[in-house]
Amino acid sequence: MSTTLKARWEALRQALEQELVALLPPVAEDLEPLRQAVAHALLGGGKRIRALLVELVGAGLELAPAARLRVAAAVELLHAYSLVHDDLPAMDDAALRRGRPTVHRAFGEDVAILAGDALQALAFEVLAREDWPAPPEARSRLVAALARAAGLVGMCGGQYLDLHPAATRVAAVERLQRLKTGALFGFCVEAPAILQQAPAPIQSALARYAEAFGLAFQITDDLLDLEGASAHVGKDTGRDAAAGKATLVALLGAEGARRRLRQLQEEARAALAELPFETRSLEELFHLVIERRQ
Repeated sequence: MSTTLKARWEALRQALEQELVALLPPVAEDLEPLRQAVAHALLGGGKRIRALLVELVGAGLELAPAARLRVAAAVELLHAYSLVHDDLPAMDDAALRRGRPTVHRAFGEDVAILAGDALQALAFEVLAREDWPAPPEARSRLVAALARAAGLVGMCGGQYLDLHPAATRVAAVERLQRLKTGALFGFCVEAPAILQQAPAPIQSALARYAEAFGLAFQITDDLLDLEGASAHVGKDTGRDAAAGKATLVALLGAEGARRRLRQLQEEARAALAELPFETRSLEELFHLVIERRQ
């Protein structure tokens, strides 16, 4: 990783942690256990790749730093909710997340459900607030875009297909991953474009980059699930194969999946070439995502 990207990523992590702490509302003493569960899911861990994607695209489009940070916080709130619910016994029944016990293992299943609900609600609230530099119409469009990314034709739909697969063809699995994983990455690049009223060609190029990014991220995740160790990855591994899930790694094999990663990297580069700002950091982030080992 270049020293420039490393410094930007670390600075973002620190600023984002402060922003998330500030956005968590104070609660009465009897609600403190629920607040602790929310904080367990949200704070002190995670790579913050989605937030970094917001930051890099937002900076390229010259979006105000405070706006970039607020959108990044909303994305991480929604992402944290999805992880809490994905880990539940009714879903993936995971024991580890980010190297720590999952929320339902640490606080109980009932508290985990409520913590996830609270995180999701707060993600929309922080976008709708008037305490950050975004006009009312833009805030409304962001809330609608994030809702699409989270709902039936986004993360929830993808999770349903993951749990109830109807087909095992490559195209069907890629569609599943575009919904489950790719939709939120799509919002990460869409949101800065909405706020800056970017022209259609820029929005189209960003969307194609994000689609390639999301698929590549999930393929790498599936490779780590197949080949990684839980202690190194920070979450349970080997679960996809045990559950018989249809992944691109299962369908294409490890080497075939790596070839698909290289194709996606070329698609991402082609999309970045159409953007009117410096994209070296976005290309580097894509490379880091597909080469990661945790």
